[in-house]
Amino acid sequence: MNNASPKESIQVAVVEDKVAFRRGIQAILEMTPGIDCVGIYPTAESALEKIPGSSAQVVLMDVNLPGQSGIECAHVLKQSMPELQIIMLTIEEDSERVFAALRAGASGYLLKTATPAQIVEAIALVAQGGSPMSATIARRVVESFHGVPERGAARQSLSPREIDVLEKIANGRRIKEAASDLNVSVTTVQSYLRRIFEKLQVNSQAEAVAKFLR
Repeated sequence: MNNASPKESIQVAVVEDKVAFRRGIQAILEMTPGIDCVGIYPTAESALEKIPGSSAQVVLMDVNLPGQSGIECAHVLKQSMPELQIIMLTIEEDSERVFAALRAGASGYLLKTATPAQIVEAIALVAQGGSPMSATIARRVVESFHGVPERGAARQSLSPREIDVLEKIANGRRIKEAASDLNVSVTTVQSYLRRIFEKLQVNSQAEAVAKFLR
């Protein structure tokens, strides 16, 4: 564990069955200031036993776990810990798995080929309410819903400006980039996102995008 204060650090747990990859992730977390590794679990079952009620704020979750899947584990964890942010890790970009992960409450989705810097950046982003996702995945999510004529109550409940913000996020833009595109401050975009989360009754950008596009 690193020496960062728990009050200042991001509390991260890892659920991964492959020993080598698990140790690699643990090493990255323990060497990164501002991040505390608070649990390493090889199965969904062990994670579900220990993570609820723990100090974990972010979970790095393997999609393909032995026994109960990572997507199923994410769903159960989000029910008991709504504020928990979950980043799914997988070896391939699979649109169907992305949708399943988002529906389960995942906040982001990264390939296992991501660099240590990308993993750390994703943790920081999701802890701030962002949704780390590769540009390819974000684009597939958007394209899969092209041609759907009715977006339902989700779209109708949002103001035009809130829709502008959410569409930027759906197209893979980060908060700072969305703010620049819309010629407003980062604080303003974050304020819009908080209102969007409240209106759509979600806890992350990924959930908001999934509900909006659905």
